[in-house]
Amino acid sequence: MMTWFIYDITDDRNRNRLIKIAQKHGLYRVQKSVFLGNIEKDEIDQIIRESKKVIDLQEDLVYIFPICEADYKKATLLGLSFEEDIVKDEKPVLFF
Repeated sequence: MMTWFIYDITDDRNRNRLIKIAQKHGLYRVQKSVFLGNIEKDEIDQIIRESKKVIDLQEDLVYIFPICEADYKKATLLGLSFEEDIVKDEKPVLFF
């Protein structure tokens, strides 16, 4: 399921922890505070649990939007975009 993960975190340490959570679960950074990826429902549940432990629920903001493939295909992207094949795990990513 394509999932948007968007955050506004005030504390640098907590922000870095949240970034690691997103990356660990297979989400790819598409903007500074926006991640996107094709992940399973149980993975979303894990991200929610782990995020609650890291953020300040009184100050920080995290949006997690799972969307179906049909709705994702309706999205309009203008200007410089991300590599959709990587986000959808259809293109291999090499790390050196």
